[in-house]
Amino acid sequence: MPAEQLPLETSGSPGAHGTPAHRDGNVLRWLAAYTASMVGDSVFSLALAWTAVQAGTPAQAGIVTAVGAVPRALLMLGGGVVADRFGPRRVVVVSDAVRCAAALAAAALLHLTGPGLWLLAVLALVFGAVDAVFVPAVSALPARITGPGQLARVQGLRGLAIRFAGVVGAPLGGLGVALGRSAGAFALAGLLIAGSVPLLMCVRTRELPQDEVAARGRATPWRDLRDGLRYVRGHRVLAPLVLAIALGDLGFVGPLNVGLALLADERGWGAEGVGWVLAGFGTGAGIAALALAVRGRLPHAGRLTGLAVLGGSAAIGALARMPDLPAAVGTALLVGLLTGLSGALCGALLNSLADPAYLGRVNAVAGIVSLGVAPLGLPLSAAAVGAWGAGPVFLASAAVCGLGGLVALAVPALRRAELPH
Repeated sequence: MPAEQLPLETSGSPGAHGTPAHRDGNVLRWLAAYTASMVGDSVFSLALAWTAVQAGTPAQAGIVTAVGAVPRALLMLGGGVVADRFGPRRVVVVSDAVRCAAALAAAALLHLTGPGLWLLAVLALVFGAVDAVFVPAVSALPARITGPGQLARVQGLRGLAIRFAGVVGAPLGGLGVALGRSAGAFALAGLLIAGSVPLLMCVRTRELPQDEVAARGRATPWRDLRDGLRYVRGHRVLAPLVLAIALGDLGFVGPLNVGLALLADERGWGAEGVGWVLAGFGTGAGIAALALAVRGRLPHAGRLTGLAVLGGSAAIGALARMPDLPAAVGTALLVGLLTGLSGALCGALLNSLADPAYLGRVNAVAGIVSLGVAPLGLPLSAAAVGAWGAGPVFLASAAVCGLGGLVALAVPALRRAELPH
């Protein structure tokens, strides 16, 4: 029987015996595949940015690196439909295969012709379009490989994989550039992503009930999309949770991307200072992910999510007020700790409370702001910092982020939400 078609409730299905996620071979295969894919993504991002800077002006390089967000924003809701219709594992396998092929093709072209902005823009568009399908599927996959009681632990493991990719991706990308210039870096990214495919092929997932599969087969994609949006809108917990996630992401993306670099320039910290602040953030997020992976479940998840978002928003606002670099690094560690905790809890609540038939669409709706819409606003964040300085922009972003925490605490159904035992 193919891995994508394992019965939902049989004794051989993933998580059927309550095996802890960190000891479950099925989960560990998924984790290795996900880590390889994320490291490849990190290498790809560095290779794209470095090659774009070599091929054009800084402004042109910024356009090339941002252009991938456009198809991601436009197509992600449709990507959620694809993930639900064909199964998240199958969609992730195909997506990684396409991304691998695109990176290796770019490496070959760069080796033969040298860097060109048109090639890099096309590559960014391809990755953005594939990401629109990949992101909802990869977010929906944990709920199909383990039991509901292990989802919080899996989200913690996923956070550790993201932090690991961020730490090792840049040095690996730099090594690829040093050994083979742009072509070598893109080839390395493609090979890392390729490593996830055979691992994913060995991951077992649970099948949806046959009546849901049959109903899905009779529906059109457009009807699937409308049903998914209606499902999220009518859910007493998912609707406010998605709103809280969107507000939190809108307030978070600007300061921790372009805003941080401009703040460092304003304070004279330089590139080294940016690196230290980012290291502080990554350390805090890693601690939160590790704690959740070890603990497995935290009580009062809805209330804790709201409090963590509020605390993280206050820390974001305070970051621009820090008198020196060590204080900024410490504040960034607190930002990472609180936002990492709230992000993992949001993911666990989202995937444990959603109907399995809607997981791809639910994750698409939840992710469209942070991965599609918010990156398009980065030039506006940069312009705002240039006009008014980092302090007011960080405070405004913190206020938007804090609204997400207020939503989580103000809606009784979300405030009382719990993770399954």
